[in-house]
Amino acid sequence: MIGPRLTPLADSLPATVPFVGPETQERQLGRPFRARLGANESRFGPSPRAVAAMAAAAQEAWMYGDPEMADLRAALAAHHGVTPAHVIVGEGIDGLLGTLVRLVAGPGDAVVTSLGAYPTFAFHVAGFGADLHRVPYQDDREDPEALLAKARATGARLLYLANPDNPMGSWHDGAVIEAMIDALPRGALLVLDEAYVDLAPATAIPRIAADDPRVIRMRTFSKGYGLAGLRVGYALAAPDLIRAFDKVRNHFGMGRIAQSGAMAALADQGHLRGVQAQVAAARDRITAIAATNGLAALPSATNFVTVDCGSDGDFARAVLRACIDRGLFIRMPGVAPLDRCIRISAGLPADLDVLEEVLPQALAAARG
Repeated sequence: MIGPRLTPLADSLPATVPFVGPETQERQLGRPFRARLGANESRFGPSPRAVAAMAAAAQEAWMYGDPEMADLRAALAAHHGVTPAHVIVGEGIDGLLGTLVRLVAGPGDAVVTSLGAYPTFAFHVAGFGADLHRVPYQDDREDPEALLAKARATGARLLYLANPDNPMGSWHDGAVIEAMIDALPRGALLVLDEAYVDLAPATAIPRIAADDPRVIRMRTFSKGYGLAGLRVGYALAAPDLIRAFDKVRNHFGMGRIAQSGAMAALADQGHLRGVQAQVAAARDRITAIAATNGLAALPSATNFVTVDCGSDGDFARAVLRACIDRGLFIRMPGVAPLDRCIRISAGLPADLDVLEEVLPQALAAARG
């Protein structure tokens, strides 16, 4: 029998995905999770206006969505004080990252990121044959100076940085990011992943000119706006780079329901402010639960809290497994020394009640 005729690059890649979904784990366990606090979704839900808009748009689901996404791009442009030519919309930040890597980094090109950073970016880099270079975190934060040094040394086409960061929840002030952009080596593009920026302090948001060709900013409706199930992300960049997306993007990737829901969510900033308050309260409670159990919660500018388990990766993995076995879905960083931690998403009070019950049991089992 002749197998699938893959390209040599595809044939060389492992059959893997960046994340094992909670649904996969539930099938393995044979039961649903009691609390879903691992994927950094918004347990506080989308705006009721967005739900109503999606319900209305469902009546038109027989039609393709506008391939130019003109209304949504115009709304985003007005929100950010730019023009629609500065905005591209795609299937979540993950989809936009894949398109960007395809556009900018070919086989053998150098790309720089942090060791332990959001794995989907590395997944796309491998998928398009570019060479990935990683630098370690410093004090549980991505290290701008080390990233810049590696970009200079390798002649990197892309440099990826998340601010705020996943998986640690840490962040840099906007002034640090602005200085980093000014220090980029010639020809390098900063990929600034701002998935969690709606939940971060204002000081974490850099001031970047809309036409600056050295940076592309990635945003999402999955976190603060509570629309992870729709897969709507967008990027802000200089018009020349935005136009390049039209060369290779999936032009019908954003359906009518997704476009309508995102526009209604964007228009309801009051709901977003309510979510921000609930996230802050949930972070405080997670921090308190951790402290009650003798653990240290790291400062967070996201909708999750990373908790230091006080030992090594093997111990943290044992805590994670014990939580999963008891019906609590959480995740953890995958690379030492970050893997001494577990990561817990903000949740409703009932979700955090499960955390409060399960965490001491999991710690006892891990120490057992």
